[in-house]
Amino acid sequence: MTDKTPEIASPLRTKAIMNAYGLTFKKSLGQNFLTDVNVLHKIVTAAEISAADDVLEIGPGIGALTEQLAKKAHQVVALELDERLLPVLADTLAPYKNVTVLHQDVLKADLQQLLATNLDGAHQLKVVANLPYYITSPIILHLLNTGIGFEALVVMMQKEVAERLSADPGTKAYGSLSVRVQYQMDVKTAFIVPRTVFVPQPNVDSAIVSLTPLKTKQLLPFNEAAFFKVVKGCFAHRRKSLWNNLKSMFGKEETQKIALTRALAELELSPQLRAEKLTVQQFILLVNKLHELELL
Repeated sequence: MTDKTPEIASPLRTKAIMNAYGLTFKKSLGQNFLTDVNVLHKIVTAAEISAADDVLEIGPGIGALTEQLAKKAHQVVALELDERLLPVLADTLAPYKNVTVLHQDVLKADLQQLLATNLDGAHQLKVVANLPYYITSPIILHLLNTGIGFEALVVMMQKEVAERLSADPGTKAYGSLSVRVQYQMDVKTAFIVPRTVFVPQPNVDSAIVSLTPLKTKQLLPFNEAAFFKVVKGCFAHRRKSLWNNLKSMFGKEETQKIALTRALAELELSPQLRAEKLTVQQFILLVNKLHELELL
């Protein structure tokens, strides 16, 4: 790319690329292209990208964010699901030899193998992406479930989802997703991105969220799968009490009811509490107590 070539994210170049390839936006893939270079610079800054980093990007689109990452990172691996965009990316990202674009679905790819094949393993690994709104939560949970030692996830998502990820106990936004993510990660909203900087313009604002692994966990569940299952079950019916959701999970037989009553009493939790009032630590204590009483 010459110094006179506009950056991919500039409205003029975005329009030119779309016209040159006859591209239309796929609503089914949640495609909204960012056309503000300054916002992209802020994302890269928020992720603290340097030559010490390899980056996994999900959904590069026409390469706007990829270009900015390539200028700072050691290596970028970008996964694109839309086959129409592969020749576009081959063109727009041709000047950047440290970028590998793969036609992959992040939810189906073997990320361990994929990253081992395409990266040298000698650099810290970060995820930086503008996530499709309709599958933001599944992608984040999938990334956390891989066991890959990501240094950080810095991702754009719908503002409402960002609020759920960072929500405090007792708030309307706090739910099973909040607990699930906060169990593993420190969650911070870096900044808000207005809907006006996208083409086509979505109906909601976005947020850049930074997720970094917790350095230490003071308390661990006896089994993570059981922990996640109980958390999900406790939020199954938000308007119901903790007691009623637990009964739905473990049954209403007298033996189970006695054990559940004892578990809540020993943890000094009122049966009438709703799940949204419990902290992550209280959920861990609850799961461990249920295991101790042989309900799990």
